[in-house]
Amino acid sequence: MAGVTAPAAAANLAGKSAVRVVVIGDPGTGKSSLIIALATEQFPENVPGVVPPTRLPADYFPDRVPITIIDTSSSPEQKAKLIAECQAADAVVLTYACDRPATLERLSSFWLPELRRLQLKAPVIVVGCKLDLRDATVLLMNLDLLFIAQVPEVFYYAQKAVLHPTAPLFDQEAQSLKPRCVRALKRIFIMCDQDHDGALSDVELNDFQVKCFSAPLQPTEISGVKRVVQEKMPEGVNENGLTLTGFLFLHALFIEKGRLETTWTVLRKFGYDNDLKLRDDLIAAPIKRAPDQDGALLPAELDDLFSTAPENPWSSDIYKDCAETNVLGGLSLEGFLSKWALMTLLDPANSFANLVYVGYQGDFGSAFTVTRKRRVDRKRQQTQRNVFQCYVFGARGSGKTALLQSFIGRQSSDALPSNSERLATNTVELSDGTRKTLVLREIPESDVRSLLANKESLAPCDVAVFVYDSCDEYSWQRARDLLVQVATHGENTGYEIPCLIVAAKDDLDQSSQALQESTRVSQDMGIETPIPISVRLRDLNNIFCRIVHAAQQPHLSIPETEAGKTRRQYRQLLNRSLMVVSVGAAVAVVGIAAYRVYAARKNSSS
Repeated sequence: MAGVTAPAAAANLAGKSAVRVVVIGDPGTGKSSLIIALATEQFPENVPGVVPPTRLPADYFPDRVPITIIDTSSSPEQKAKLIAECQAADAVVLTYACDRPATLERLSSFWLPELRRLQLKAPVIVVGCKLDLRDATVLLMNLDLLFIAQVPEVFYYAQKAVLHPTAPLFDQEAQSLKPRCVRALKRIFIMCDQDHDGALSDVELNDFQVKCFSAPLQPTEISGVKRVVQEKMPEGVNENGLTLTGFLFLHALFIEKGRLETTWTVLRKFGYDNDLKLRDDLIAAPIKRAPDQDGALLPAELDDLFSTAPENPWSSDIYKDCAETNVLGGLSLEGFLSKWALMTLLDPANSFANLVYVGYQGDFGSAFTVTRKRRVDRKRQQTQRNVFQCYVFGARGSGKTALLQSFIGRQSSDALPSNSERLATNTVELSDGTRKTLVLREIPESDVRSLLANKESLAPCDVAVFVYDSCDEYSWQRARDLLVQVATHGENTGYEIPCLIVAAKDDLDQSSQALQESTRVSQDMGIETPIPISVRLRDLNNIFCRIVHAAQQPHLSIPETEAGKTRRQYRQLLNRSLMVVSVGAAVAVVGIAAYRVYAARKNSSS
């Protein structure tokens, strides 16, 4: 923690092989003179209008990254080029003339608003030219601007602002580390606390120093670090060593003193990029994805689990209320595993990234099993999967939302009709004692058209359920139409899926016509007859096991439309015709061969 840095390595981990700095400002404010003075180390007498791009070698500054400096013209006819240069810049140097107050006023009246309009994300270095303003360095808290004086400092700070940015780490207004920075440093602290006693001992501090800066700390240096922390923040040190509080305090101190490269070196050594997320090469899933404990964890405990990640991945709406919880909102082990399985199903790379954030140190292959494509499963008439995704279709008010709610232990009274997509995930115990994870995805009726507009929309689906209100004939008609649409889509794209029909609200007066029609349609399409359920009476007729069972037999329960039957019959007829032709050709070939044999014998006898 003494801050012995390795600049070249740090710059490399920043992902920058070069820094591009663009100089802008009013005419006559000294843009070209600034660049020439830096390159030649003397003030120019004859200055051209715009100097060519100037490149500083890698060894010019300590970070050992070359800088290319681009001069610009502020004339109206060159505005398009100036905008393009600003948008391609890693950093912008904005000049004004100290002997012309009007150019200083133009910073706030024109240049800064213009840069905001362009949504410039690059740091801006403001330089007062034509007057020695040494030691007049001021950081504006609301603008990420830096006012500096000496010529070499201009481009040194420009490079530093790119390679070691302040914005991701520190909130200038609150004068504190930003939450994402705290999370990253907390993860690093936990990883370095090898004996898990909540403090970094002298040995652990030294190991940390060697890992980050390739240089050990002397005992006197370690004592000095702890003494500085203890004087400013007593709780930062205890009998075991440097606490997390002290660790965070030290980094805040480095940043306040302008030593951002120290904190950035630490972060990059542990794999973080400029957004304070782990680099893609550390968490990328090495696969091409085809489209195709007894207590419960309370919300606060889940937040603590993910406190070393950039954010809690389950705080987004898609994970809200998707798993079973107890009355206190605690997530059971099964609920936790189901939720993680859902995250893996939706985004394997993000799932693996969060495993790493919470402390997993293995590789992707040891954490995940890559299964076959569903199309191969159908061909082989079996599946290797332990997690199944079921799309739930039906008209509004059919009972599909109540079905999802019952799956995660919620009352049907909580299942209000919704036009938004919902997810529910839980484990299902089968008759043989095995457990599978099932994800139910409710497809709003209004979203079906856009879903089926995508050729591969059914590729991630293992089984589909079509829910209708058994006492509402219209609800059945909509379920039938949706079933035909999905079956047709599967036949046309090759992504056929097993389908089940669910007759919901079986405790109410049934529509006899809906019952007869649904039974006839299921038989005509070659799938199981409708499964009656009553969520209100909690009589679910083993529906979730039946859904998993259908998913485990991907070649069965696949509905066939009339058009599909016609195509199948045509293919069968065509195959028989080709077989007849092949047999006829074989007979003809044999006949010719026999004739030739006979002719040869006849000639030899004569």
